[in-house]
Amino acid sequence: MIKETLVGYFETSFKENWNLPAFTDYNDKTSYTYGEVAKKIAELHLLYDCCQIKQDSKIALIGRNTPNWCITALSVLTYGAVLVPILQDFNGADVQHIVYHSEAELFFCSDTIWDTLEEEALENVRSVFSLNDFRVLQHKDAKKYEEILKVLPALMQKKYKTGFTKESVSYTKPDNGKVALINYTSGTTGFSKGVMLTGNNLVGNVKFAIGQEIIEPRTAHLSFLPLAHAYGCAFDFLYPVSIGAHVTLLGRTPSPKILLKSLNEVRPAVVLMVPLIIEKLYKKQLLPMLSKPTLKLATKIPLINDQIYCRIRKKLLTLFGGNIKEIIIGGAALNQEVEDFLKKIKFPYTVGYGMTECGPLISYEHTDAFIEYSAGRVLKGFMEVRIDSEDPYQVVGEIQVRGENVMVGYFKNEEATRDAFTEDNWLKTGDLATIDEVGNIFIKGRSKNMILGANGQNIYPEELESKLNNMPFISESLIIERNGKLIALVYPDYELLDSSEHTQEDLAGIMEENLKAFNASEAAFKNISRIKLYPNEFEKTPKKSIKRFLYNSIVK
Repeated sequence: MIKETLVGYFETSFKENWNLPAFTDYNDKTSYTYGEVAKKIAELHLLYDCCQIKQDSKIALIGRNTPNWCITALSVLTYGAVLVPILQDFNGADVQHIVYHSEAELFFCSDTIWDTLEEEALENVRSVFSLNDFRVLQHKDAKKYEEILKVLPALMQKKYKTGFTKESVSYTKPDNGKVALINYTSGTTGFSKGVMLTGNNLVGNVKFAIGQEIIEPRTAHLSFLPLAHAYGCAFDFLYPVSIGAHVTLLGRTPSPKILLKSLNEVRPAVVLMVPLIIEKLYKKQLLPMLSKPTLKLATKIPLINDQIYCRIRKKLLTLFGGNIKEIIIGGAALNQEVEDFLKKIKFPYTVGYGMTECGPLISYEHTDAFIEYSAGRVLKGFMEVRIDSEDPYQVVGEIQVRGENVMVGYFKNEEATRDAFTEDNWLKTGDLATIDEVGNIFIKGRSKNMILGANGQNIYPEELESKLNNMPFISESLIIERNGKLIALVYPDYELLDSSEHTQEDLAGIMEENLKAFNASEAAFKNISRIKLYPNEFEKTPKKSIKRFLYNSIVK
């Protein structure tokens, strides 16, 4: 077990970075220094004392990424209570179920989400507080809790008679083996489980990142991944706070237009993102330019193509703010064509791999040592990986892991916990891969998604979808097996269609050409029998993976 504690990292960071900016809301420009954050945490600790919250009590939290979200989460972790962050993507019924199932005693909720919930479904919660301004939203004895909020300034003055200073920051360091956070997953299978992560799991991720110097201390960082998700929580929040970074919280959907604008204003050196964002930038902005006849011809001429790729790399770096040292892509598989392009222009990218059950990181490698098409290298000294295969270097098998970052189990779900581990206590990831001699992982797909061909061939739908998504006028796709045949469910790129000379009536013919071209480039057992158009974007998880279970019955 790791000797450092997450709370210890926070305490040190608050003291050493007292007057430096900690959080800024990108939308309203509200900003807090580390000292102001620490003081607000102290006030919330007094609130918890008055509410008789214990160190093993659960406190739920939902809302967009804001300084108040971060301050509340830090107050829970430093108090020693158990944080239950809830993704905004969950519908009202799911939110209510999670609050109930997690046994949350307090619930911090943004006003907009509160309006969608049924108050009577939250009767087991002692009190609900607004994440917007910390006022009482619901309580059977609301007046009592409103009075507590009113006297908090007086209680602060009484406890810190000479004022709240950096010397006032002192937290009880909880046992690293204690559960610190319960993260309810929103996966592609549709079943939400409460992943119990200990202080050791969280600090394992943070300590690894500190050792790798992924982000330089006290630098600017832009956070736009959902903080209630393990990926964003660990590396857009817990880690930056631990090293005194200035975190600007985007707090809205990171469309390419909004994201590029914010990147140019914040100018971070490291950006964490999911593949969908970089893939959209490639397809919408770079691919049309590269498809122009003159440029297409020029890229085939030696020396000239190097100059062109250099200019494209500089343009892309400028789009990302001009200060980029590394783009870290995680949460889903990166499209191979996009990766080929990034490699060709020598763009500083890397791909990591993880899962909520590991809080989340399993593998990562710096961009200068990253091996293309891999998902990074197993975290040396923190995690171990084995491939359930007779030849892990050549034959695909399930990734199984153990180490510092692995969860203790699913909250109140012993059966699911047992099913998640092998008899010798390795966590079964459900992902299929090979591995090389030094620990680089090469992921092929999800074991639950794998399709068995008519002659016993393994077909990984993610690989086929990746290729389909780069074909003309295809925005995204989903491969489904029916009666031994592969069918592609396709959402067309209507935006591109509207800006072209084609109309929607042309789509059937375009997709027929795509089908012929695709099948000509693939082995017969991977051939698609037909393409079926779908009218809307596919519903996705927070890490932008398609919720496949929703579409299994669509194609007949």
